[in-house]
This record gives sequence, C-alpha cells and structure tokens, in this order.
Amino acid sequence: MDKLKVFISDDSATIRKRLVTMALDLPGMDVVGQAKNAPGSLAAIRQTRPDVVILDIHMPGGNGIEVLREVKKLDPAPKVIVFTNYAQAQYRKKGEEAGADFFLDKSTEFDKLPQALEQVRQGLRADAGAGGQSQSHDALVDSTLAGRTS
Repeated sequence: MDKLKVFISDDSATIRKRLVTMALDLPGMDVVGQAKNAPGSLAAIRQTRPDVVILDIHMPGGNGIEVLREVKKLDPAPKVIVFTNYAQAQYRKKGEEAGADFFLDKSTEFDKLPQALEQVRQGLRADAGAGGQSQSHDALVDSTLAGRTS
C-alpha cells in the first residue's frame, strides 16, 4: 500500500505544525493538506481525498462535527480522528453519532494519536489485502469513542 494520506484540520497553527511533524515522523505517512477553519477543511478534504482526517471540533466558520458529517458522505469516506480539547461526554457522543472513527483529547491523549494513525494504516492495508478491518482496530475505535483508551 502507498503511504497513508493524512489531512490536518485545526484552528491553531502551533497544533497543526506539531501534528504535521508527528505524522511525518511516523513510517508510511504523508500529510496531503491542512486547514484552519471548517469551510476550508471541507473544501480541501474533498480536493485532496485523504485516507484519514485529524479534525478539531472548535474551528472558525463552523465546527468539526459539521465537517465530520459532510466528510463521512464522501465515497470513499476517510477515517476521521476527532482530536480536541472538548472531550466531554456530550462531544464524544456527537462525534460518535456523526461517524468519528476515533475521539482523542488533545490535552491528555496526544500520545495516543500515533497509535490511532497506525491503526488506520493497518486497517486500510487489511482492507486492501483481506477485505476487512482487524479486531484490534475495532477494539481501539470502541475504546476511544467511549473514552477508555489504554
């Protein structure tokens, strides 16, 4: 499989820079774009067709949940890692209902982001080779959406 195409959507330039550096330091990752607001995110995601989107909830011009809903309508829809400081239960629930594949708290789970990206990469590799996601991917998705990451 080619490199995992990653798109980063966050209103903070500092966070975007840190995420780009982190993603590029991981094997098999390529950052194909980034945006700082909701309308720019949606337009760029449609144009770049990433495999995975790292998406903040709170952004100018809309919010990440709206972007998530629209992105999940794409065919094929990218995996989406909601990565936010708004990690309370009501936001996790909204993210899950909108189709988030992972939900991580920026302030306490930054170190889990590489694992989530690797799980997406492995899942896409399995999809390409075996036609399905691994049970470990499903378990991580279930645990991150419930806020019980290990």
